[in-house]
Amino acid sequence: MRRTARLLTGTALAVAAASLATAPAYSGDAGRLEVFPSSVIPGSAVTVNTAACGADAATGDASAVGAGAFALAPSAHEHDVIGQFRVPPSAQPGTYEIVATCGGRKVTGDLMVTLTSTREQIQPRGHVNTGVGGALGPDPVQTAAGVAALAVAAAGGTWLLHRRARGDGI
Repeated sequence: MRRTARLLTGTALAVAAASLATAPAYSGDAGRLEVFPSSVIPGSAVTVNTAACGADAATGDASAVGAGAFALAPSAHEHDVIGQFRVPPSAQPGTYEIVATCGGRKVTGDLMVTLTSTREQIQPRGHVNTGVGGALGPDPVQTAAGVAALAVAAAGGTWLLHRRARGDGI
């Protein structure tokens, strides 16, 4: 009985601690304007959403980047509003503040405009120039010599261990 009580008490304390730890994270996100994607190239579409406005409509302002005002409407997510705007092709690289206003409350988020898309991944080509040790390239003669050296070392080690196990000495 005492063991069960300790187990239940420990479980209850763990659940309480976890719920207290997650509560500030949720309330901190409610006052923030989420910008997706957060880094774009000029001419791209940007979506913003926030839970700070509840189910009320809001007005967005992206005039810092040159896009002007846009509307945020209630979304399918509970108590979120969502809106969209397009970054003008003439936008200069930099970080811009996007603002949403609803019911006298103002929330902000940052948008970074770059000249290159972060979605483009450049794949490395060639071998790594780090000196000797595997970066010299696929030479069949060197590969064969390395395999032969490993085979001789394995055979010699096996022979020495076999002699030692028989008691012949080394």
